[in-house]
Formats: sequence, structure tokens, C-alpha cells
Amino acid sequence: MRQRAGSPAAGAADDGHSPLPDAPEPRWPALIAGLAAAGLSAALPEYLSVGPWWLPLAVAGPLIVATTLAHRRAYHAANIVLGHVLSAVLTAFLVGSLLLLIRALPEHREAPAALLRSAVALWVVNVLVFALWYWRLDAGGPHARDARPGHSSGAFLFPQMMTDEPGVRDAAAGAGGGPWSPQFIDYLFVAFNTSTAFSPTDTAVLSRWAKVLVMIQASASLAIVAILAARAVNVL
Repeated sequence: MRQRAGSPAAGAADDGHSPLPDAPEPRWPALIAGLAAAGLSAALPEYLSVGPWWLPLAVAGPLIVATTLAHRRAYHAANIVLGHVLSAVLTAFLVGSLLLLIRALPEHREAPAALLRSAVALWVVNVLVFALWYWRLDAGGPHARDARPGHSSGAFLFPQMMTDEPGVRDAAAGAGGGPWSPQFIDYLFVAFNTSTAFSPTDTAVLSRWAKVLVMIQASASLAIVAILAARAVNVL
């Protein structure tokens, strides 16, 4: 039977059901990111599409709906599995389109303007997909983070975790106050910096799995930028 925070058995988990926190992290930013990644993948030109143009939306859409329903009904084990499957599917589309982009470069199958739009779309998808991975995996995922007061350890060392000044932590926590805990925007910021600077900036990466993901994301971003540079030199 599903239990909520504040009940006598709050904090226990059974059969994939676990208690909901009093103020859980909002999930809508991650849902928007997943829809945006699928939509951008579907909008790529045919020669960069992994299958029919509608395939990313047809696969990701039902997964997004399913993971949303699982979260709302507190089936957290199913929510975690579905979320990982969604991230894996979006990653597969990203990698496939990136390989097709690399293959298309020497064939000059695209106009410079079309190449720029495609590369920018893939760059944005790269940011969104890895932000979802970081958000889903760090410190056990959003549900596990919600169940703890504050955030003191994880795969990423955020600046807010290194200060004891109440004013700084209260400002970081936002208008709601309370102990600071990362939300999707924090992981999106890490992913954006990784794709822009090819490495994290203000956030240290501690876990080995996170270092692997950061290296993969930075390599994908570097490949996209290198493709643009090579094509620009060729055009000039």
C-alpha cells in the first residue's frame, strides 16, 4: 500500500512504492527537457535522422507519459526504470545522428546554413540528454534526494555544498528556504558548461561514472564544434 511522508512508516520502501516527501522537487523541467530533446531529434533533416522523422517522438512520447504517471502514482521503482530507458533512447538518437553528421561532412550533402542548424540542434540535444542523465543518477536520483534533508554528498560537488554561511545557503535554496538540494536546473547548468567549455566549471566531478559521462558529453560537443569548423574552412 502506498505511504506518504508523515505516516508512521514514512521512510520505508516496499514493492517499489516509497513515501513521498512533503515538498518534492518539481519534475516538469525534466519533462520539458525530454520533450525538447525528442522534438529536436525529430526536426533534424532526413540524412541525419535515425529512422523516420517521427520515430524519436513516437518512442520518447509514450515513455514520458508513462514515467509521469508512475511518478504521480508513487510507483518510484517503475519511474526510475522508465526514466533510465527514456534517457537511453534519447542518447541512442543523439549518438546515431552525430555519427550520420560526421559521415555526411566529406560528402558535402548539406548547405552551410543547413549544417549550422543541424549542428546547433545536436549541440542542444547533447546538453539536454546529459543533464537528464546527471539529474537521474546523482545521489540516487531525484526521489532519493527528496527523501533527505539537504544535499551533502553526491557525484558532483556543487558550490552550495561547500559553504556554511546561512545567508548563502538560504539564497541558494530559493524563496522556499530550507536546506539546499540540487534541482534539474543545476544539472542543466553543469551540462551546459561541459558542452561549452568541454569541462565542468564551478562544479567538481567526484564519481567515476560521472567522470565517464562528462568525458562522453565533452567529446560529443567537441566533435560537433570540430565539424562546424572544418566545414567553415572548406566553405572559405
